[in-house]
Amino acid sequence: MTDAPGRDPLLRLRAAARVREDAGLRRRLRPRTGDHDGLIDLASNDYLGLARDPRLAEAAAAAARDYGTGSTGSRLVTGTTHLHAELDERLAAFAGSPAGLVFSSGFLANLGAVTALAGKNSLVVSDQVNHASIVDACRLSRARVVITPHHDVAAVAQALAERDEEHAVVVTDAVFSVDGDLAPLAELHRTARAHGALLVIDEAHSFGVVGERGQGAAHAAGISGEPDVVLTLTLSKSLASQGGAVLGHPEVIDALIDTGRAFIFDTGLNPPAAGAALAALNVIEADPGLPAQARDRAGRISAIAADLGLETTKPAAAVVPVFLGEPRAALAAAEICAAHGARVGCFRPPSVPKGRACLRLTARASLSEAELTTLREALTAVAHSTARSLHS
Repeated sequence: MTDAPGRDPLLRLRAAARVREDAGLRRRLRPRTGDHDGLIDLASNDYLGLARDPRLAEAAAAAARDYGTGSTGSRLVTGTTHLHAELDERLAAFAGSPAGLVFSSGFLANLGAVTALAGKNSLVVSDQVNHASIVDACRLSRARVVITPHHDVAAVAQALAERDEEHAVVVTDAVFSVDGDLAPLAELHRTARAHGALLVIDEAHSFGVVGERGQGAAHAAGISGEPDVVLTLTLSKSLASQGGAVLGHPEVIDALIDTGRAFIFDTGLNPPAAGAALAALNVIEADPGLPAQARDRAGRISAIAADLGLETTKPAAAVVPVFLGEPRAALAAAEICAAHGARVGCFRPPSVPKGRACLRLTARASLSEAELTTLREALTAVAHSTARSLHS
């Protein structure tokens, strides 16, 4: 290879950024100003409205006073406190699983579970719209990966039946992060069991929301404690903290502790986050009506969008999409919502397939009637703008 004196090493990146800009795919960081910008929050993952709960804030502060602000090391060295051990147990018990293991993020929980449970000479079967953390876990697993059409249990069964590998893992979101729909978990479990495969379920968007007490989609389907079911989840949504966890039988947890690179080589979750998550569990157990309130608000958001002729879905949990097609249309709609007092998510490729750019609205159990009225006004303006663009 010859040297190229004077060649700009960043030229390629600037050119790619211009292409993304022209396509409406540039992403920019926009610092929040707390609750002082006057916008109602319909973009965050604070499904139960606990992110500013003083009980969680005090628990985080108490943990910082007792243990410090950082975990100081990996969980196998100095990063496990009594709070972490309690959180391992409490999360598992709440979801109906025998054991648990807390990670520093939900992304790493998925990486850890899939890569440790699969590997060379294994098959991983993954739904085509699974979250990016599952996609990356599949890529890093060194297993052969089969991507099946969304919700296609027959395709999962075919992939498992035709495999040459002895070991197989089926992995799926419980509630999908954009469409907000629920995976056919009972059918997937029957299929996985019939073919001797493990079923890994990401409960990120269902834990704390789905089920009578918010115990998650696997619990609601009656499969959470089964030996061939492994759950992953995040602490950053319903639990209003940060971190993730893997739940399953002790053999699964032992494998992660012994071989899970995403666990072994990562700094443990900071103690304040563990303290806040424990406090959130206390709140959910003391107020079991919160999950139903979140689902109710999501249903009402979906009904508002549908009444205005916007393309949406019926939510299984707290996520409600409004599909607008192209990235620039979604960006414009998000700006219209902000101008009318509502902060909403704006999802564009690669977060969604080409042609499926959307607003992602997320419900909170604490959404008020006045806030829902503001949302209706914002989406009415979006619907009018969309109609004008179609007829221009």
